[in-house]
Amino acid sequence: MSRSPYDILIKPLLTEKMTALKESENRVSFVVDKRANKIEVKKAVEEAFKVKVASVNVMNLLGKKKRLGKFAGKRPDWKKAIITLKKGEKLELFEGM
Repeated sequence: MSRSPYDILIKPLLTEKMTALKESENRVSFVVDKRANKIEVKKAVEEAFKVKVASVNVMNLLGKKKRLGKFAGKRPDWKKAIITLKKGEKLELFEGM
């Protein structure tokens, strides 16, 4: 079963560190589906944004343990993908706002 790029790419990660990486090394970051692999992430980014991808790094991150009074809980685990774009490629996510 083939999945849509929008099923794989959940949302972009917009942090200070990722903004600096975007400007200096032409890298962007997304929260992706936990079942997606590097090949699926690469195809999804290329199809959704019409850019060429040089490499993809993925990492599984564990959710934080949180407390509210006597009640303990845990945020969900998630997967992050850092995508390096090829020279000359540009991905404009929120620059026009």
